[in-house]
Amino acid sequence: MTKEERSWILQDFGNSAYSITITTAILPIFFKGVAASQLADATSTAYWGYANSLATLLIALLAPLLGTIADFKGVKKKLFAAFTLTAIISSALLATVGEGQWIYALVIYIITAVAFNGSSIYYDAFLTDVTTDDRMDDISSKGFGFGYLGGTIPFVLSLGLILSAENLGLTVTFATQMAFLITALWWMVFTIPMLKNVKQKYYIEGEPSKIKESFSVLWKTLLEITKNKMVLYFMIAYFFYIDGVHTVITMATAYGVDVGVDSDRLLIILVAIQLVAFPFAILYGKLAKLFGARKMIMAGIITYTVISIYGFFLKTELDFWILAMLVASAQGGIQALSRSYFGKLIPKNKSAEYFSIFNIFGKVSSIFGPLLMGIVISITGETRHGILSLIILFILGAYFFLKIKDEKVEEIA
Repeated sequence: MTKEERSWILQDFGNSAYSITITTAILPIFFKGVAASQLADATSTAYWGYANSLATLLIALLAPLLGTIADFKGVKKKLFAAFTLTAIISSALLATVGEGQWIYALVIYIITAVAFNGSSIYYDAFLTDVTTDDRMDDISSKGFGFGYLGGTIPFVLSLGLILSAENLGLTVTFATQMAFLITALWWMVFTIPMLKNVKQKYYIEGEPSKIKESFSVLWKTLLEITKNKMVLYFMIAYFFYIDGVHTVITMATAYGVDVGVDSDRLLIILVAIQLVAFPFAILYGKLAKLFGARKMIMAGIITYTVISIYGFFLKTELDFWILAMLVASAQGGIQALSRSYFGKLIPKNKSAEYFSIFNIFGKVSSIFGPLLMGIVISITGETRHGILSLIILFILGAYFFLKIKDEKVEEIA
């Protein structure tokens, strides 16, 4: 790998600590048990949900504008640095949240979430700058793969500190606050190579437009997408199948509880998924060289269809382990290759703008899967019918994805 490719991958190695420690595992528990300890359980859960929804809405509104501005010469790197450093500093500030400070906690968390997602748009967009089309699948897959490993290491360290707090003479609250500092420090260390070595190679000449003109440029880009059938088919396909992927990831823990898997085992399974996803994400990139990214994305869609069917028959903890390993085998690969496949379809000098739209599709789509699952569960009274209903999303995703022709993709690239 080149220095630029390694530096880009190391950023994923660092920022994935945020995803598992702050978004998924430790902060939600800390919020309910410490920051919102004086609130009723249902109330604190509702506030946590509102905060996540607000953060998603803010990034969805900001992303297209920020993407349009970032494609001008020298701007993408500055915006990446600004959003990443804001996310790191605000993540560290979570260590200052004390008991009962739920408003302060939510404000800081929303800042971290918006900044993290903003930095991710520019990080994805730099894929076209750091590597070539023929290496894009492999590098994107390695980013996801090493991201799983990089996220797991500080998470396990933080978890060990929290579980050993009493033996070390610390309170659990203080140990958890230190976990947020560990996450921020880890992310900062592995961001340095990206800031030092990666440069914007493709750009639009001139200065960033005024806000009104930026929206005009965005509108023209949306019209470009509707006229380019290969990009349009991909975006529609991605909307459906990535919705299914995100829903499985989001709802898996709740489903595990429903089938009787205790919380300690679920935590172990969560770590196991990260570790297994690491080699499989890289494997997807290697196999894409042999069979093509299109076939490997379809393999991921088929795997998730099998997961939906298997989940319907799930009864024991062993079944849940099998389900978790199936998820681990495909989740990194399908997301990584989707990113690189999209990168080959778009104009490289407008990568930030296109990837901002790509990011929005991923965010907005994640609303509908859980909604579909919730409606089906409410009607049938069975959780397993809810996971089976996700087949609809994967079938629709596969239908539109199969409309894309490889020779047309090569022609566009």
